[in-house]
Amino acid sequence: MYADPHATKAMSASERETVASKHGAFVAGLSESRELLDGAGLDCSWNTKTLGWKPGSPSSTDGPLSDALEQLTAYYVVECANIEHALGLAHQILDFHVTAVEVRPIHT
Repeated sequence: MYADPHATKAMSASERETVASKHGAFVAGLSESRELLDGAGLDCSWNTKTLGWKPGSPSSTDGPLSDALEQLTAYYVVECANIEHALGLAHQILDFHVTAVEVRPIHT
């Protein structure tokens, strides 16, 4: 899930409660259906350290890999019968806060 971390920081208490309630209900439903395998919220992107490889040696920089406005903020790992079901679940969490969701299979 992607969101603008600056917009997240600026959310009102009511907006935070709305987001928490929505994700709480989403997780409860996935737990009940036994589709939820893992998930977590991630700290703000400005607390990120990015490690990279430059010819001959590793490097480390402060901040996320991408300078995009939206940053990876959380993830869910779900077990779905097909991509259509996964897309349906992802659609449920798009809103004013989660502005983009990547859906991809786990590499096996």
